[in-house]
Amino acid sequence: MSILNQYPKPKRFALIGVAIIIVVLGGGLGIRLLNSPGHAAVQETTQPALVHQDDKFIVPEGSALRLRLVVQPVVVKKSPHTLTLPAAVEADPARTINILSPVAGKMLKLSVSLGDRVVKGQPLAVIDSGDLAQAYADDDKGRDALQHAESTLERVRGLHKSGAGSLKDLEQAESDYAQVKAEFRRAEARLKEIGVPSQPKDGSRLLTLTAPTTGSITVLATAPGAFVNDLNASLMTIANLDSVWVTANVPEIDIAHIAKGQSVDVSFAAYTGQVFHGTVAFVSDVVEPDTHRNKVRIAFSNQGGKFKPNMFANASFNIPQESAVFVPNSALLMDNDSTVVFVEVAPWTFIKRPVLPGYGEGDGARIDEGLSPGDRIVVKGGVLLSD
Repeated sequence: MSILNQYPKPKRFALIGVAIIIVVLGGGLGIRLLNSPGHAAVQETTQPALVHQDDKFIVPEGSALRLRLVVQPVVVKKSPHTLTLPAAVEADPARTINILSPVAGKMLKLSVSLGDRVVKGQPLAVIDSGDLAQAYADDDKGRDALQHAESTLERVRGLHKSGAGSLKDLEQAESDYAQVKAEFRRAEARLKEIGVPSQPKDGSRLLTLTAPTTGSITVLATAPGAFVNDLNASLMTIANLDSVWVTANVPEIDIAHIAKGQSVDVSFAAYTGQVFHGTVAFVSDVVEPDTHRNKVRIAFSNQGGKFKPNMFANASFNIPQESAVFVPNSALLMDNDSTVVFVEVAPWTFIKRPVLPGYGEGDGARIDEGLSPGDRIVVKGGVLLSD
């Protein structure tokens, strides 16, 4: 025997006709090697990530999903829920005046601009008016007629006392005087209604509009040279902004929770991070027909002019509410038209349960139906179970 034959020949390994099949089971990846007939099979498999049995979702031991799911017991909230509504700053209607011209005419001079602050009695505009000229003419004629009637009455009285005049003449003179006096009073009242003196000190017979209150010009709808024809049209608006209203629009479903005197926290887009505390001063008795919302106004002192009309704000009302289960938003999933959560019924075994969310509170929502205190739910990663 040759010395080479004393040693066994090296064995050769070969896979003949091997088929490779890749199998995906529940998210796990398995590789199975199948030999052709007559050869031994070599097989290697991995554990599935998720097993679905009836209505249960089971995450087996060793599944990567256990690292991605967060399971926590539900929280019970006893505190009032916060109702936050959009709002805006408005001038107090009781401190807002529209300036109208009492007579038609032409705007000769405009002494203010939009946004100007004015004080009571300050001149605003000057108008040349034919109606005012007619009113002055009537007053002049009435004054002259009154003086003539008065002197006539005195003369007739003198004659009557001396026996040279008749009683009839005296009575007629007294009647004429009374009629002329009444007409003069009417002319004087007309000038007073227009807002001008019957005997201007400077002799000017133009109409000067003055500010009836201290405030700011919030609306301006005229200009020098414009004709004032519509006596019902406002020329400008003066609003006293020392006190303003923040008006919130409350949905019809929440009206019963809002009442006069209720405390409110208001935040403004212009003052980030600041919260201002106020109380409800007014709840409208009428629901707006187009939005079906109710106007609620909160009064604020505004001596420094911090709050400006038309500023955006958010009004937060604390609404009393009974204890309720509270879950984070990440736990709520949509399933067709329903809202569901995954509830743990055994360790790492879950079922999908429909719930009825109540008031949302930014980071989560109270649950009206579907969960009970003590339930454990998936608060993060639940979407992986749905997939």
